[in-house]
Amino acid sequence: MRLSRDKVNKLAHAVTDLLATVDEVDFVEDRNTIRLEVRRILEELLNHEARIDAAARHKIENQKRTIMEGSQEWDILYRKYYNEEVKKLGL
Repeated sequence: MRLSRDKVNKLAHAVTDLLATVDEVDFVEDRNTIRLEVRRILEELLNHEARIDAAARHKIENQKRTIMEGSQEWDILYRKYYNEEVKKLGL
C-alpha cells in the first residue's frame, strides 16, 4: 500500500500521541524524536510491503500460462507467494 508522506506523518503523530497516554510508557527522548522514529519504522515497513507485493506479482507473471488478476486462482497464488516472501524476510 502506498501512503503519502503526509499520511505517514499523521500516523506517526497518532502513534506518538497514543503512546504518551499510556501510563506504562515513559519517553526517554522528546516527543518529536519519538515521532520521527515511528515515521522511519512505518516507512520501512511500507517499503518491505511494496517489495513483497512486487515479488509475489512477479512470481504470478512468470507462470507458464497467463493468470488473470482478480481471478480466484490469481488471489490464491498471490496470498501463497506473498506469505512465502514474508517468511523469507522473517516479518
